[in-house]
Amino acid sequence: MQVLLFGVTKDITSQDALDIPESENIMDVGQLKSYLKQKYPGLGQLSSLAVAVNSAYAEEDVQIKPTDELALIPPVSGG
Repeated sequence: MQVLLFGVTKDITSQDALDIPESENIMDVGQLKSYLKQKYPGLGQLSSLAVAVNSAYAEEDVQIKPTDELALIPPVSGG
């Protein structure tokens, strides 16, 4: 399972994308966020962290498959 990273999430992980081993058995967005925050504690310090599944924002209970396109969306600042 590959997760694309944008903005500050790239800075925190020092990567453009993360490959999550299937052995982690991540089944939904909530599990994915918990796994990533444990592996990269800096992600847990963000004011918000959204996940997009197949180009749509996803709630914690949305099921994910290894073939889905996943992306971490960091907090957005504006003015």
